[in-house]
Amino acid sequence: MQTQELKNVASQVRRDILRQVHACQSGHPGGSLGCTDLLVGLYFNSMKLAQDANRKVIFNMSGANEDVFYLSNGHISPLLYSVLARRGYFPVKELATFRQLNSRLQGHPTPHEHLEGIRIASGSLGQGLSVAIGTAQAKKLSNDASIVYCLMGDGEQNEGQVWEAAMYAPHHQVDNLIAFIDENGQQIDGPTEKVMSNRDLEAKYKAFGWNVLRMDGNNMDEVVATLAHAKSLLGQGSPIMILMKTEMGAGVDFMMGSHKWHGVAPNDQQLADALAQLNETLGDY
Repeated sequence: MQTQELKNVASQVRRDILRQVHACQSGHPGGSLGCTDLLVGLYFNSMKLAQDANRKVIFNMSGANEDVFYLSNGHISPLLYSVLARRGYFPVKELATFRQLNSRLQGHPTPHEHLEGIRIASGSLGQGLSVAIGTAQAKKLSNDASIVYCLMGDGEQNEGQVWEAAMYAPHHQVDNLIAFIDENGQQIDGPTEKVMSNRDLEAKYKAFGWNVLRMDGNNMDEVVATLAHAKSLLGQGSPIMILMKTEMGAGVDFMMGSHKWHGVAPNDQQLADALAQLNETLGDY
């Protein structure tokens, strides 16, 4: 898919995020908006996904012989749900049920809802990287050449389990893994520098043995190029970590630059103001 097409998809996904959170007056729009370009770049361009004879995506829980993505910071579920729906895993109209009773689209993704595209429960922060490493090792043992991806938040780096996994992956040469940290500098209680500073994440991951890259996560051209470069570095004995600079609330001017929109839904006027900044490119649900 061409970069402009990816940007068009990203605009629609951002509209979906806002409308999901507004409808139930609950959810996490800030980080969802900030990470939109990455997930669109992955699912619509970089990842090898299982497809049927008509090139429609199909979901297999095992993820065998296809690339697999894990969302560790599961609170940005409106983004994942929109991308999965727009990619064809389940009907787009189901986005209207976000966080409703008996919906498959709960506030944090859960596999027991049997929603296509969801393999683990996430949102209890710190666990996704461990799961991704296990999946990547299973693929190597099965001679499966596909790739495992995992996204974490920068506030999530406060979790001790992250650092156990960070040590484990290079030691065991898990070199079919590409992980991301969303460096938006914000978490639920405020700026990460004030809550608990991560200091130099690049130096930390390099010290553990990761191959570390950086990118602007809100520049689709750079996202596509960096993903391609990261894939070219796989199979050389080290996992890849991409430190991704983003703006919480990217795409909506009044939501950017503050942790306020981490977990706050827009009211009617705020929704209208936000949607006015985002082109409807694929049709609203």
